[in-house]
Amino acid sequence: MNMQIFQVKSNRRTPTTGSLLLASPLLHDYHFARTVILTVTHSEEESMGLIINKNFRYRLYLNQLIPELAEGPVIPIYKGGPVERNTIFFIHTLADLEGAFDLKNGLYLNGNFEALQAYILEGNPIAEKMRFFAGYAGWGKGQLTDEIAEDSWIVSSPDGKQLLETPPNQMWEYCMSELGDPYRLWAKYPLYPSFN
Repeated sequence: MNMQIFQVKSNRRTPTTGSLLLASPLLHDYHFARTVILTVTHSEEESMGLIINKNFRYRLYLNQLIPELAEGPVIPIYKGGPVERNTIFFIHTLADLEGAFDLKNGLYLNGNFEALQAYILEGNPIAEKMRFFAGYAGWGKGQLTDEIAEDSWIVSSPDGKQLLETPPNQMWEYCMSELGDPYRLWAKYPLYPSFN
């Protein structure tokens, strides 16, 4: 039997704009256990991304924060990370939205919010087209590179559209499994092994 499949190792890839950081199944940090982070920027100086698979303990909705959307469809806000929780980010598939930042994987970040509000209020589809986040995850100089070297993160290249179609509570396991073996096995690793 190949015992190396039980040694969780990073694939040591360098993240780029639009890649994913998948938390090692052995990472138990409060903010980052079982997270999927969509990388926005990565350089030697700093890195920034959005956690895209975590809910807040108490649900938060865009309609509660934006009076113009109070009568619109109910739109959940997810936990984007522990930094600047009072800032809203959104990822979407609207390539024509003015000011949107291309994440190079079929998704875009932010853009003209007034135009987005109009899109929503006109009754256009939201599910599988966009998601909203409060806060972000950030790393200082060399920090993310060090964490990857310490086997805290596995880097993958996602299909952006698939990310918006996958329920957040299934995303970590799905993304790990998509990498094939041995990651498929690691995706089944229990969050609390002592409970088994």
